[in-house]
Amino acid sequence: MTDLTLYTNPMSRGRTARAMLEEVGQPYAARIVPYGPEMQSADYRHINPMAKVPALVHGEAVVTEVAAICAYLADAFPDAGLAPPPGDPSRGPYYRWLFFAAGPFEMAITVDAMGWDLAPEREATVGWGSTGRMLDALEGMLADTEWVTGRFSAADVFLGSSLAFALRFGTVEARPAFEAYAARVTARPAFLRAAAADDAAMAGA
Repeated sequence: MTDLTLYTNPMSRGRTARAMLEEVGQPYAARIVPYGPEMQSADYRHINPMAKVPALVHGEAVVTEVAAICAYLADAFPDAGLAPPPGDPSRGPYYRWLFFAAGPFEMAITVDAMGWDLAPEREATVGWGSTGRMLDALEGMLADTEWVTGRFSAADVFLGSSLAFALRFGTVEARPAFEAYAARVTARPAFLRAAAADDAAMAGA
């Protein structure tokens, strides 16, 4: 019996949460929540009032938002070695790039994909500044290290998955450093197990 349950859909960001669970290596149950009435139902909205997936239930704890799920699991299961311990200097870049992916990266590529124009004089008012500077900052970090902290962590699960998704759908420039990093993350056995499980769920839907 497991006390970890992932509410997800194979056509969602829940794929990243499942990859993180596979990296953690603890038994978990996956509940597929179809889009439509079930995701909008009162029962599911009790878990996530946003009526979105994924959501993680761990005992009495409920965690939504993929970056938060990744960070939570890394701390809940420290033996997996997916987060630098508190007090370790690498905790800084770990948090920095985990939430860079959840904030500036996701916002910038979403705005660009929607075709919303941001006047240069408004760049100072948004968290990512400009898409070009955001991507340059990311490329500069990836040029200097194989993994965000020098060792694979939950930050790589989230950042790598986000980057791989954006590259797949052409919402980010296919720079060599991005492609190489995304390839490293998506080649991991845990990522492949998660992808196979989600693909099977999608085929059976």
